[in-house]
Amino acid sequence: MKTLLLTERDVAALLTMEDCIAALEESFRRQDAGMAINHPRRRLYVPEGTFHIMEAADLVARRMAIKAYASFRPATRFLVLLYDTASGDLLAMIEADRLGQIRTGAATGVATKYMARSDAKTLALFGAGWQAETQALAVAAARPLERIRVYSRTPERRADFVRRMKTAIQAEIAPADSPEQALEGADIVVTATTSRTPVFDGRLLAPGTHINAVGSNALSRAEVDITTVSRASRIVVDSLEQSRLEAGDLLAPVEARKLRWEQAHELREVVAGRRPGREKPEEITLFKSNGMALEDVAAASLVYEQARRQGMGREISLWE
Repeated sequence: MKTLLLTERDVAALLTMEDCIAALEESFRRQDAGMAINHPRRRLYVPEGTFHIMEAADLVARRMAIKAYASFRPATRFLVLLYDTASGDLLAMIEADRLGQIRTGAATGVATKYMARSDAKTLALFGAGWQAETQALAVAAARPLERIRVYSRTPERRADFVRRMKTAIQAEIAPADSPEQALEGADIVVTATTSRTPVFDGRLLAPGTHINAVGSNALSRAEVDITTVSRASRIVVDSLEQSRLEAGDLLAPVEARKLRWEQAHELREVVAGRRPGREKPEEITLFKSNGMALEDVAAASLVYEQARRQGMGREISLWE
C-alpha cells in the first residue's frame, strides 16, 4: 500500500470552496445520522509553544483522519493523516494549512446557507488576514453578495485585503474606518480576528442579522459581546462538546446567566432539518465556529479523491 503525499500547492490546486461546502454539508448529515464520530481538540502545552491534536471518522465515506499541528514561532505547521476505516491503510499525508483555511470558511458557508436571510446581500467582515479571505469567499458562495465592508485595526491591512480580494469576488469591496461603519446596512457579520475582546457593540446589530463568529477558539478570547449573544434568537455551534471547552464567545454569557448551554444546538441538526436555522426574517442568528476534526476529514477526503483522479501528489512507501 502506497501513501499519497500532498503539499500545500496540491491542496490549493485541488480544493475549491464550493466543493468543500458541499462535502461538509454531507458530512454533517452523516454525523446527525450517527454515521460519523468526532473528538474535540486536545492541546499539549510546552514552554516554547503548543501542540494540537484532532481526530474524527466518517463511517459512510470510510475515512478517518488525525490532524496535528504545532504552534511555535515563527509559524504554525499543519499535517493531516488520512486513513481507510475498513483496512487501516494510511491513504495520504497532507500539508494542511490551506486545507484548514478553506474548510473553516466552508463551515461558515454551510451555516450562512441555513441561517442567513435569503435576501442577505451585505457582509461586514472583521479581520483582514488569511482566514478572512476564505470567510468572504464562503459567504459569497452561500449568498449573492453585493457589498463587503472589511474592518481591521490597521488601515494598511484592510486596504491590502481589498486589493487582494477585488478580483476574487463579484461584489463591491471597501475598507471601513470603524466597526460602526462596517456594520452599517450589514445582513451578515463575520468575525475572523485574533482579538481577545469583542470587536463590535452588539447593540448596533440590525434585526435580521446573521453572525458567524470564527476567530476565537480559546476560553480566554471573545470576538462578540454578551449583548450579541443575548440578542440572538438562535445559537448554533459546530460541536457543543468542543464549545464547552474553548468557545470564549459563549463562556461570558453563560457565566452572566444570559445563556444556557441547552439553548445552543449543533450545525448538524440544522443541516439535517431537525432544527430551524431561522424562522423569522427579523431574528438575529449566531453561528459559533470552533473548527472540528470531522470538517478536516471531509476536506481531506475530497482532496485525496481529486488527487487520485487527476494523478497529482507523490506516492511514498512507509512500511515496505
